[in-house]
Amino acid sequence: MVVQQDGRSAGSAHPLRSARRAAAVAAALAGVVAGAAGCGGGARAGERGSDPVEAVRDAPDRLVREGGSRARTSMQMASGGTRVTIRGAGSYDYRAGLGRLQVRLPQDAAGAQEHRPITELLAPGALYMKNRGAGVPADKWVRLDTASLNDGNLVTGGATDPLVAAELLRGARGVTYVGRSDVAGVATRHYRGRVDLAAAARAASAGNRKALAAAVKGFGSAPVPFDVYLDDAGLIRKITHRFRFAEQQAPGQPKKDVDVASTTLFYGFGRPAEVELPDKKDIYAGKVAER
Repeated sequence: MVVQQDGRSAGSAHPLRSARRAAAVAAALAGVVAGAAGCGGGARAGERGSDPVEAVRDAPDRLVREGGSRARTSMQMASGGTRVTIRGAGSYDYRAGLGRLQVRLPQDAAGAQEHRPITELLAPGALYMKNRGAGVPADKWVRLDTASLNDGNLVTGGATDPLVAAELLRGARGVTYVGRSDVAGVATRHYRGRVDLAAAARAASAGNRKALAAAVKGFGSAPVPFDVYLDDAGLIRKITHRFRFAEQQAPGQPKKDVDVASTTLFYGFGRPAEVELPDKKDIYAGKVAER
């Protein structure tokens, strides 16, 4: 992928092409996914007579009221017989909409090459990355305008922004209560449903509205399935979104489906997240080539 100075992608290379090339860095920080516009429908009541749709849609506000937490991310991409996973970990301030993650790419196809972790700073309307792309000085950041990305950065950074992952639930449809489940030693209520991405974009907070609106254009019309696990205080402990899109393999060749499962674990609530955005002078102004 080539990134222009203003943060937009240049050229026609698809960010998920690495997943298709086996794990020859497998990965890249990812691409245009297909998603959402869902359907409504009834839902079976959860415990204590609670409405599953209401419980799920209220979860993002409950997260913001909590303030901050630690987070672990996992993004699994599968195309044909190739399956690769990108993992991340860090912290998030939900009130400020700021987060910091260390994202680790998988090894190459031979399993020998190690990749330095990519530091990502998440902010309303922007994604900052350090150690991303060939030719970028070690002390410089690459900045992407999330509203300029076809997927609104739901997949591009190799991790879905934890707050955005939660805000997708504002467009929840057809929610059912599955049952009780344990997540990292915490008792939770498991819900399953689909996201209407257009509805989620309309209901999103001001900082994420434009990025999700961009994702609506880049996604198809299929709904985005999700599983979410809420503790007894209504806090999200785990959420998984499943995206699918068709990727052109080569000119004249049929498209191939790419499946992306993006999972975020939330823990350590109440801990302040220390996120300092880079100065303008520290942002790289050149082009970034995929490595």
